[in-house]
Amino acid sequence: PRAHARRAPRQHRSDRSRCKKVNNAIGQTIRLKALVVLANVRRMSRSFKIEVAKDYFNFASAHFLIFSNGQREPLHGHNYQVSVVMEGELDPAGVLLDFISFKPLVKRICDDLDHRTLIQSASPMVDLRQRPHEIELRYKQQKIILPRQDVLLLPLINTSTELLAEYVAGQIRRKVRRSFPKSQIRYLEVGVEEARGQRGFFRGEF
Repeated sequence: PRAHARRAPRQHRSDRSRCKKVNNAIGQTIRLKALVVLANVRRMSRSFKIEVAKDYFNFASAHFLIFSNGQREPLHGHNYQVSVVMEGELDPAGVLLDFISFKPLVKRICDDLDHRTLIQSASPMVDLRQRPHEIELRYKQQKIILPRQDVLLLPLINTSTELLAEYVAGQIRRKVRRSFPKSQIRYLEVGVEEARGQRGFFRGEF
């Protein structure tokens, strides 16, 4: 019995030592997780944007809308203006995106839309018939024939400013990914103005 009494304290000390190691490990894990959460919070709390809205981000194009009640407005034109907002993380030099390289990219997209008749080729209301030198559009009993080189068929259900902004955003996204593969853009917003004080926006993940 006395020998057993001598062994008990050693076993008790061993148990306490193991408990202390486990507690230390748990505490270290909790501290590491807390540091990760804090780092993420700090990173999320810092938001950077650039906005580019140059006078030459414009295109003069014709179009028509088909409204939800089935009415088509007459073919007409606008002098459109484009603005772009990019949001994301800075590179090691403290820059979100290089303005000098980015502006010509947007200008080229606008130029592709300039002096064209924009037609919503994805609309179920429009029947398109393409010929070598002309495009025929049929809507209900109406027929419009346009020179093929003057028409740009867009994969949209309508040519509203909202959907044009989404189309331009898609073009920007594709070109920026190719031209700036290391950029850390998270969100993209494009505005398309068809008249002063009258603008549609699209905002989406990059």
